[in-house]
Amino acid sequence: MSIKTKLSVAISFMLLAVVIVYHLLSEYSMVGEVQSLLLRSMENTSRHAAITIQEHELQAQGGSDDTLSTDIIFDRLRAINPYIEEITVFRKDAENIAYGTYTYTDASNDYRFVQEAAKGKSKLRQFLMDGNSYYRSYYTSEQLKDYVISIVYERGRTLELLGIQRNNMLYYTLIFMAILPLFTYWLVSMMIRPLKDILWKVNEVSSVRFHKPIQIKRKDEFGLLALKINAMSQNLSIYMSKLRKAFEENRRMKEHLESFINHSNDAIHLMDLDGKVVQVNRAFEQLFGYEEAEVLGRRYPTVPETHRMEKCQMIGLLLAGKKLPAQETVRITKSGEHIPVSVTVSPIRDGDGTIRAFASICRDMRSRNKMEELLRRSEKLTTVGQLAAGVAHEIRNPLTTLRGFLQLQKQSGSLNLSHVNLMLSELDRINLIVGEFLILAKPQATKFVTKDVRDIMKDVLLFLDSEAHLHNIEFRTMLTQEECLISCEENQMKQVFINLLKNAIEAMPGGGPVHISIQRKSASIAISITDEGIGIPEEMISKIGDPFFTAKEKGTGLGIMVSQRIINSHQGTLELQSQLNVGTSVKLTLPALTEGA
Repeated sequence: MSIKTKLSVAISFMLLAVVIVYHLLSEYSMVGEVQSLLLRSMENTSRHAAITIQEHELQAQGGSDDTLSTDIIFDRLRAINPYIEEITVFRKDAENIAYGTYTYTDASNDYRFVQEAAKGKSKLRQFLMDGNSYYRSYYTSEQLKDYVISIVYERGRTLELLGIQRNNMLYYTLIFMAILPLFTYWLVSMMIRPLKDILWKVNEVSSVRFHKPIQIKRKDEFGLLALKINAMSQNLSIYMSKLRKAFEENRRMKEHLESFINHSNDAIHLMDLDGKVVQVNRAFEQLFGYEEAEVLGRRYPTVPETHRMEKCQMIGLLLAGKKLPAQETVRITKSGEHIPVSVTVSPIRDGDGTIRAFASICRDMRSRNKMEELLRRSEKLTTVGQLAAGVAHEIRNPLTTLRGFLQLQKQSGSLNLSHVNLMLSELDRINLIVGEFLILAKPQATKFVTKDVRDIMKDVLLFLDSEAHLHNIEFRTMLTQEECLISCEENQMKQVFINLLKNAIEAMPGGGPVHISIQRKSASIAISITDEGIGIPEEMISKIGDPFFTAKEKGTGLGIMVSQRIINSHQGTLELQSQLNVGTSVKLTLPALTEGA
């Protein structure tokens, strides 16, 4: 049933209820009105009768012969009012009839009402006689003095009048009820006509058609509703366009991400906050041997029991907001094989920044580890070969000299002291090469102590002061007043400073200043040794530190290499900068010790 029909039926029932109530009230009002009309009619008739009686008595007292009989007058009144059945004139002070007839007898009640009417109050009562119902009125006035006029009306005729009026009202009611549904239906149609347009627009919106608006012709609530629906449709059209665009972008992004994840060579799997697997890619299945259905919902299926705590710690750090670098660890396959992997775990956050899941990327490190091992072995062999070639070359030269002098002395059969001195010098050179080579082979500190690097530098400068004067070298120091404590092996640090200062002295054959600076920074000690010598060509700087590479005639090329090894063992750095014919600067950085440490 449509809303129009429902409203029509509802309004019709409401109006019908109003009509019924109105009909009942009209019935009650009509009965009262008829009774009131009947009473007024009786009073008027009684008044005419009273006037007639008064005129009759006056004429009788005057002795007139033209006096009309009261019965004739009463007949005329009955002819005028056909509802009158009888007119009776009672005496107030006696129980007898003065005029008229008294055929509708009820003496026991009539004289009681006569006495009440004699007091000046008109009365109307209903009584039954021979199965018929009648009305009797009682009326008196000042003109009547000693009389009370009573008139009898037949109640049936009154009821006929009421029935006629009731039938007329019922007829009109039936006509109204017949017209009412049609009128109500038409009226509701006129009222809800804008609702059809609104319903049409709602259907259009539900079918995702927003372009045609409702034509607004009214300024009532329906017009305002239509205006709001047009605005809503326009906003929905805008939002739907944005939603389609966002959906398309999300779809493309999802496809890209799925393509990236599925075609990645790294094993990727997604976990919820409890560590349960929610998604894996193909590389994961190939690396660990699991089908996706086998691992979904499982907690850390590829983490060995010995590494579960490590995994939980990583998740805890990520939940605390920390960023974790890639970590090399071990994972277990479905077959029980332990494989080395590089694991990167990243949080997945929603729009509010809340962590909802984790993405774990595992890279198989077996091939890389094999390559690195091969590379390390190759580098070791290369380094050993370079060192062996360098040592053989450096020691072969003095050995050739020794062999030559020994052969010469054997042929001459005599001992030449000058040859002996040269041979001893070559032996010292061999000893020096072997000594520096041993330092290179075992450069780690044997006993670390806490020392102030300024004191170590002062001892070295005091040791090299005489040699500096011989070469016309001036040491210019700029040492901080702050405490510069480091943890070191003192003799090795002295060896580094001696090597660097000797290089600076040898770089200035004509003499000059050597600038030495020690400064305390927040967590480190910065040491700088700068000369104003001949400098090092740019193409040679990258080779400084290689074993047996040197630009000096008598150098071994192991000094800088040994110094670098010692500084590295002290968790420091060594940086060399040089410019040809300007000078060379060596900068050392060592970790500082705090007072508490």
